Formats: sequence, C-alpha cells, structure tokens
Amino acid sequence: MVAIGVLVPSDRLAERLVRCLVGLALFGVGISLLIGAELGAAPWDVFHTGLSDLTGISIGNIVILVGVALLVLWIPLRERPGIGTILNAVVIGLVVDVVLGWLPDLTFLPVRVASMAAGIVSIAIGSGFYIGAGLGPGPRDGLMTGLARHSLFGRPISLRAARTGVEIAVVVAGVALGGSIGVGTAAFAFGIGPLVQVFLPRLAISDLAPT
Repeated sequence: MVAIGVLVPSDRLAERLVRCLVGLALFGVGISLLIGAELGAAPWDVFHTGLSDLTGISIGNIVILVGVALLVLWIPLRERPGIGTILNAVVIGLVVDVVLGWLPDLTFLPVRVASMAAGIVSIAIGSGFYIGAGLGPGPRDGLMTGLARHSLFGRPISLRAARTGVEIAVVVAGVALGGSIGVGTAAFAFGIGPLVQVFLPRLAISDLAPT
C-alpha cells in the first residue's frame, strides 16, 4: 500500500518497523561515539559537525535538517521514499542529540580509540537492521543511487563514482566549515563496507522468511 506518496510494505510491517527503529537507534549511537572520540567523524558527519559549529544548531538537528533537504533533492532525481526513509531523516538526529548529551568528555586515548571502534561497529550493525528491514534507503543513500541513475555530460554515473563524489564533496565542505577529519574518518571509510557485508545477511528480514 502507499500512503502520502511514501512506499509502505504490507507484509510483516510491525516487524520491519521494529528492526528499522532499532537499526536507526544503533546508527545514531554509533555516530555519537565517533564524534565523542574526537578522532575524526564519518564523512557526512564531518559536514554535520562543521555546519553545527558554524550555525550553533545542535548536531542532531543538523542531521535532521540535512536529511530533509536531501529528500527535496530526491524530487528531480525521481527517487521515491519509503517509510524507513522518513524515519531515517528524523530518528538518527534525535538519538545523536540524546546520546551526545549523556556522553562524558573522553580524554584517555585508549578510551577514545575504543569509542571510535564501537561507533563504527554500532553503525554497521544498525545498517544491517535498517537496510535489512527493507523500508527504503536513507536520504543520503538515496541521493547517491538517484545520481547513479542519471548521466553527467552524456555519460552514465556508476554507483561507486556517485558515492565517492558525494562523500568527497561533503568532507571538503565539512572541513571548510570547521569539521575535523582524522583516523576515525579513514577507519570508517575502509571499515564500514566490510562490516556491513558481515552483518547485513545475518540481520536482514529476508533471512527470517520461510523457505
């Protein structure tokens, strides 16, 4: 069924929603742990933190505002959101603000490294739950897939090129705005893909379907 132009699956919706919300909460916790470690945030969060520093708006609210703005960009790209897309745009930012409010200042380097590692793993597990729920891509992922379905100067854009180009652009913009990059940024860039590949098959709802 379709509600207000948003794709909503009719099968096992309650289970999908629970998995989606658990995944988004873990994603928000992971972002907070990475930011709290102060060893470099994930590419989009370099942009979010830089914009937060510039405007004085909380990081979580910036995550929400950027997510909503990206959904507007979906319109010319002809991407269609799912209910999980809308939840993604709101829930992660709310969780980030709550967790950052609870998180103490981390000064001891081994604790910061542990926070960074736990953040990346939390995001990977959260991605497994969220993607595996099958309720639609996040605003940032939808931007990349939307761009990949179009062409630039008459040439098709691969998903890898779209993702790389967008993430380089947000990192550069984030640094220009005052966001910081570091070992955490590199660890996320190289580690998140393999970790999601490990967790997604184990957490996807399709694994629970009867054979």
